[in-house]
Amino acid sequence: MKVNMQSVNFTVDRKLVDFIQRKMDKLETYHDKIIDADVYLKVENTSEKENKIADVRVNIPGDDVMVKKQCRTFEEAVDEATSTLQRALLKRKEKVRTH
Repeated sequence: MKVNMQSVNFTVDRKLVDFIQRKMDKLETYHDKIIDADVYLKVENTSEKENKIADVRVNIPGDDVMVKKQCRTFEEAVDEATSTLQRALLKRKEKVRTH
């Protein structure tokens, strides 16, 4: 799957890019018509520990699925976002199957 990654106000290291790519590739097992995905990584300037934001958008024909998660690390945020996306993609697939 083609994953477009953008980081706001910081540079992403190779390990994080590979981790995100692996997680996003697993989503193809839940929905076979995924076109591509956009991942936006942001660091919020707050004193809180949970200031890493992962905004993930998966493009499927006729609709987009968006999830935004805020956690301590980007890995944790992407992990939570992909598990939420798995459930959302399965629901969409079931909805299409019943119609």
